[in-house]
Order: sequence, then C-alpha cells, then structure tokens
Amino acid sequence: MSGCDGARARPGAGRGRDQGFVTAETAVVLPALVLFAMALVWALSAASAQIRCVDAARAGARAAARQEPPGVVRDTTRQAAPDGARITVSRQGDLVRVLVVAHPPGPDVFPLELRHEAVALAEETVGVRQ
Repeated sequence: MSGCDGARARPGAGRGRDQGFVTAETAVVLPALVLFAMALVWALSAASAQIRCVDAARAGARAAARQEPPGVVRDTTRQAAPDGARITVSRQGDLVRVLVVAHPPGPDVFPLELRHEAVALAEETVGVRQ
C-alpha cells in the first residue's frame, strides 16, 4: 500500500455538509438575478420609449413642414409618441421644430427624461430666393 492504510474516502461522505451552503448561496444569488432581469427589462422598455420619441418628433416635423394644421401635427406626433409625452411645436424662420419629452415606463425610480427634437425646412420656403 502507499502509506495510507485504510484511509479511503467513503462515497458521499462530504455531501451532507455542503447542502446548506448551496441553499444559502441560492438565497443570495436568486434575488440578485431577479433584480438584474428587472433592470434589463426596464432598460429595454426605456430604449423602446426613446425610439418612439425619435419617431414621433420626426413624424411631427414632417407634418409641420407640409403646412398641416396645428391639430393634425399634434395628433400625428401624439400617435407615435409614448403615453404621457409632452409635445412642443415651434417655428423659427424657415424651420419647424418638434420636441417630444417623455418619462420611461415603469416606476419613477430614476429622474430620467427621454427627449428628441426634430427640425425640418418648411416646404413653402423650398426653392424661394431671398
């Protein structure tokens, strides 16, 4: 023999002691995984709302550039914007500006504001020399 007379490990000898550690580790890791998954879902929904702000501002700027009535411009913008978004339409010279500001969906844990401004050249000014 090799110097260890009869000192063999029994199959499954240490398993009983490790089962408590696995339960404790799971109790710590599982809430962290759930929190991470919730944060990931929130981030994806905030990114989606930001994309909707961009689309809404662009659609509103196109409508305003075509000289649509103000009500039509607001309705066009509101249809594409996230729920509860604030919409501002203004004109400065030949340019029309549409600003869409919204809060991300879900709880207002972070003071985050999503916004996008689109600018377009008014169509009646295209080709006009000054």
